[in-house]
Amino acid sequence: MSAQLFAGDVTVGDTVGELVVTPTEITLFRFSAMTWNPHRIHFDTPYAATEGYPGPLVHAHLHGSYLARLVVEWAGPRSRLTRFRWQNRQYAVPGDELRITGTVTSVDGRLVSCELAETNQRGETCAPGWATVELPEKNS
Repeated sequence: MSAQLFAGDVTVGDTVGELVVTPTEITLFRFSAMTWNPHRIHFDTPYAATEGYPGPLVHAHLHGSYLARLVVEWAGPRSRLTRFRWQNRQYAVPGDELRITGTVTSVDGRLVSCELAETNQRGETCAPGWATVELPEKNS
C-alpha cells in the first residue's frame, strides 16, 4: 500500500499509479465462491466455449474491483471512496494481463476525481471507470 495522500498533495493530470493483474482460473473460481455467483461461464472452460468464448470470463464485478483497488490503494488508508462507477466493454479470460491505470481529472478541496482504465495485453479497453476520493487534511 502506498503512503497516505492528503488534501493539497495532488493536482489535475497526476497519475493514479498502475496495477497489473493476471487472473487465473483459480482467481475466477474463488471470486465466484466469494460472491455466490454460480454462473458456469466464470469457472467452466467447456461451458464458456459453448457460449463462444476462449475460456471462463472474468466477472464484471472483478473488473470493477480491480479499478477500485487501484484508486483506494493510491489514495491511502485514511481516504474515503465517495463515488465509483465503471463500464464493462471487453471480456477478459484467465491469463490475460490486465493493466489498470488512472489520471486525476479534478480537484475540489478534499475531493479528487479520477478517470480509470483497465486494458488488456492487446491494448483493448476492458473497463473504463471513474472515481472520487475524499482525502484527509494534513493536520487531522
